[in-house]
Amino acid sequence: MKCGIVGLPNVGKSTLFNCLSNAKAQAANFPFCTIEPNVGVITVPDERLTELERLVKPQRVVPTTVEIVDIAGLVKGASKGEGLGNQFLAIIRETDAILHVLRCFDDENIIHVDGSVNPLRDKEIIDTELQLKDLETIEKKLQKASRAAKTGDKEAAKAEAALLIYKNHLEQGKSARNAPVNEEDAKHIEDLMLLTQKPVMYVCNVDEGSVVNGNAYVNQVREAVKNEGAEIIMISAAIEADIAQLESYEDRMAFLTDLGLTESGVTKLIKSAYKLLNLITYFTAGVQEVRAWTITKGFKAPQAAGVIHTDFEKGFIRAEVIGFADYVHYGSESAVKEAGKMRVEGKEYTVADGDVMHFRFNV
Repeated sequence: MKCGIVGLPNVGKSTLFNCLSNAKAQAANFPFCTIEPNVGVITVPDERLTELERLVKPQRVVPTTVEIVDIAGLVKGASKGEGLGNQFLAIIRETDAILHVLRCFDDENIIHVDGSVNPLRDKEIIDTELQLKDLETIEKKLQKASRAAKTGDKEAAKAEAALLIYKNHLEQGKSARNAPVNEEDAKHIEDLMLLTQKPVMYVCNVDEGSVVNGNAYVNQVREAVKNEGAEIIMISAAIEADIAQLESYEDRMAFLTDLGLTESGVTKLIKSAYKLLNLITYFTAGVQEVRAWTITKGFKAPQAAGVIHTDFEKGFIRAEVIGFADYVHYGSESAVKEAGKMRVEGKEYTVADGDVMHFRFNV
């Protein structure tokens, strides 16, 4: 899973990334490593993993991870290659979701690139650049489809009709993710990796006093995006930077409690990104290793097994499944079996979030 952090210069984007890069300070067991100067890997915080570790006492624990990419500040004209435009847009194309940071705080000491704080204008600048790039991509494919449709190619005619819907939608300043198309139409853009097709989360960077209930800027953003099907979260990059300075987990939790918060903004962000991408976690648990695995919601048991190894999917026989609540209630795998709470599931079983699983396979 890869999320790209985008936003105009000076909105708090890099501060947020730097807090992530010091993510050992965010939770008890929450490491981060930098792959490139602007790419990091951070573990997904999951209390269930800690609980399984307590019960199983394994030799090692392997959490699931998210890759975070800090994408260079975007400016007007990026779609035409201004600033780091082309490089910036190419990086976004490789991500699964966009974390769009909006400045929702006043501070005369931090200059805004456009002279005043206006999160809706900032949002529009980035939206427009992404939409213009998508329009360019759509138009290239539309030209080919139109030529083929003129020769009587029925499939090309269908593609042409679908692409025209997207073209008109983008020309109205709207994003591809909420274009009025059916599943059949959407197939015609799957290969294009459109930037505005990606799920988006708006990260409202607020002052310390607004981190619990928000402020007028956040309300403006909520109203503007209510029909987008997007997630909105509030984070104070300044608070996250303060948390990152605290040494112990206990100090960090005490600091958050004083502010009326139950978890850090970074933890909230990662969990929300997971939800945004329609991802769930299942676990494998044994004395050698307790491990979290990321799958898309709706995966059948063989697909989930394939995440561990393709051979598991090819030779899938059955899955032995324990619900997380049952595992905790009975305290061990053997106790669950004795209570008759371990289920044997076949190829059609849809994996549930938190399932603890063993796979039987034969290759």
